[in-house]
Amino acid sequence: MLFKRKDSKLWWARFTTPNGKRLRVSTGTENRKQAQEFADQLKAKTWNVQKLGEKPERGWQEAVLRWLDETSHKATQKDDIGHLRWLDPYLGSLMLHSITRDILDDLVVRRKQEGVSNATVNRMLAVVRAILRRAALDWDWLDKVPKFKLLPEPKRRVRWLTHEEAARLITELPDHLAEMVRFTLATGLRQANVTQLEWAQVDLERQFAWIHADQAKARKPISVPLNSGVMSVLTRQIGRHPTRVFTYEGKPVRQVNTKAWRNALKRAGITGFRWHDLRHTWASWHVQNGTPLNALQELGAWESADMVRRYGHLGQNHLAHYAENLCQPD
Repeated sequence: MLFKRKDSKLWWARFTTPNGKRLRVSTGTENRKQAQEFADQLKAKTWNVQKLGEKPERGWQEAVLRWLDETSHKATQKDDIGHLRWLDPYLGSLMLHSITRDILDDLVVRRKQEGVSNATVNRMLAVVRAILRRAALDWDWLDKVPKFKLLPEPKRRVRWLTHEEAARLITELPDHLAEMVRFTLATGLRQANVTQLEWAQVDLERQFAWIHADQAKARKPISVPLNSGVMSVLTRQIGRHPTRVFTYEGKPVRQVNTKAWRNALKRAGITGFRWHDLRHTWASWHVQNGTPLNALQELGAWESADMVRRYGHLGQNHLAHYAENLCQPD
């Protein structure tokens, strides 16, 4: 039986399966004839599954729910959910086997028409690919995954500050932000790890701090050695709050991208710079001072060596003597 819901222009199908289960499902179309064909095919497939033992067809929404449950540990799941919400009107009523490259190419065009970057489109496609691959390889819900390419992304330059620029910025910042910048430039910790840092995570006697696994992007604990500059910053914070390290007017700092931050950048003459670029600055300074890339990877808790190699060009002093080989005597 076909029917329409009050909140939708699409036709829905309603029928009872051979084992007595009542089903209601969207046909995904406003055309009654196409809706009837869809309903008839679905009823036939349901009969084949229950009576002949054929593999049941699985829908996109069912796959999404299982994938979200299995990846609930991901630090970036909030971003994934945003992409999935955008995808739902287009894929929500589809069976997994009917998601083809043509459909995905059409989604790319639609997303690009909204003015988003290639990187945003690629993150969306990466979520689709991850779900389809798991459906095929882990759950045995899908025979094959459609092949599609990601869009080209321009290589971004690593944005970092010189020591002089950093000093100029710190001078322009209010005290609480200046202290957090000093701390970040010395530890390379991400914004949330700094704002949410608690005294229970700091050992002043042994001069190290730690980030718990559930606070880290890679979901692995991070050990943070504290140099003399960091120790000075932490010493100045003692007694300001019973649990949090960084505060403003007695309350934990929750946001750093504030008007005060933006105005300080402007006064310091620094453009195109985000708070996260403080981490890039920390890494760049390390490489320039001779820190090996494998040590930097461990300090920065990067999972992939590729994430660290983007700083490699900043510290090529070990190649200098090879360059001298081409020098001709006077």
